[in-house]
Amino acid sequence: MSYHSFKRIDNDISLYFFSMGSNFKQNLREELDFQGIIVKELSAKTNIPVATLDCYLRTLATEPSAENAVKIAQALGVSVEYLILGEKNKHENPSLSSEIRVLVQNYKQLSENDRKMIIAITQLYKNQKREK
Repeated sequence: MSYHSFKRIDNDISLYFFSMGSNFKQNLREELDFQGIIVKELSAKTNIPVATLDCYLRTLATEPSAENAVKIAQALGVSVEYLILGEKNKHENPSLSSEIRVLVQNYKQLSENDRKMIIAITQLYKNQKREK
């Protein structure tokens, strides 16, 4: 893809963000609060400067570039559409709540042994509930 093609797509997406008003800002703030992530942590995960992220969250919020929106969405384990519209992307599992997404994100960060232990614990707990 040429630079001009990417720039055109970036501009189109930026216009789309602009037309959505403060939804991105509001949805980003709500997702950060839900996941218990501060801006400094998001900055470390995305390599986007704290000052830039703060601009996205201010009262007169600036809208992120397409590249930054993708970085933010990936770091939070949500779709860009979710951050813009507050709706889940149809291509990502729409039945997963924010709480489940956080569990999956945390699970992915565990070692193989820790993952096996979590699976064993949940199976044990599920079996105990059936016996009661």
